[in-house]
Amino acid sequence: MAKNNLSELNRSIISKRSSASSSSSSQQSPRTKSPAPFLSKTYDLLEENEQVSSSGTDIDGKKIVSWNADGTGFIVWSPAEFSELTLPRYFKHNNFSSFIRQLNTYGFKKTSSKLWEFKHEKFLKGSRHMLVEITRKKCEPSIFPAYLKASHEENATTAVEENHRLVLLEENNNLKRKNLELQMQLTQFKALEIKLLDCLAQYMGSHQDK
Repeated sequence: MAKNNLSELNRSIISKRSSASSSSSSQQSPRTKSPAPFLSKTYDLLEENEQVSSSGTDIDGKKIVSWNADGTGFIVWSPAEFSELTLPRYFKHNNFSSFIRQLNTYGFKKTSSKLWEFKHEKFLKGSRHMLVEITRKKCEPSIFPAYLKASHEENATTAVEENHRLVLLEENNNLKRKNLELQMQLTQFKALEIKLLDCLAQYMGSHQDK
């Protein structure tokens, strides 16, 4: 009889523990995955600029940034104004190159050689829920985008050429200065020559008179 009561008590305790564990598990809500802040802010700036453009309150009716025609990417129409007016409102900088590097780390591609147009298969107009599926690319030895690298190399070449031009300009100015000094010396020598000739002529004249 005692054994039956003990067995009954054990089953009751186990049942309560199991019930409590089940209740605790049901109360714990699964963690909701959120998109990266950079992606959310980029999406927000596009949506807000779209609303401003639609309401006709944008500056001089000029687009700075917007979704492309089919909503599969976006275009930065004016990088200068985008850097100066838009980036500081959403990010802690106004560096367009830094913004592009961030896009590259999330797998965005520049799809036009004439426009600053960027696309990602999961970054679509009206599909904010897909942002959580966009992840950062694994760190690579050279993560600098090809189009930025080309721009960087072009700027470096331009800087070298400008430096070379300045060096040549300085040398040219030095040569001009030396040439001017030589001309002044030549003028002085000619004046001295004339004086010497005058002196010689006077000397010869005085001797002839004697």
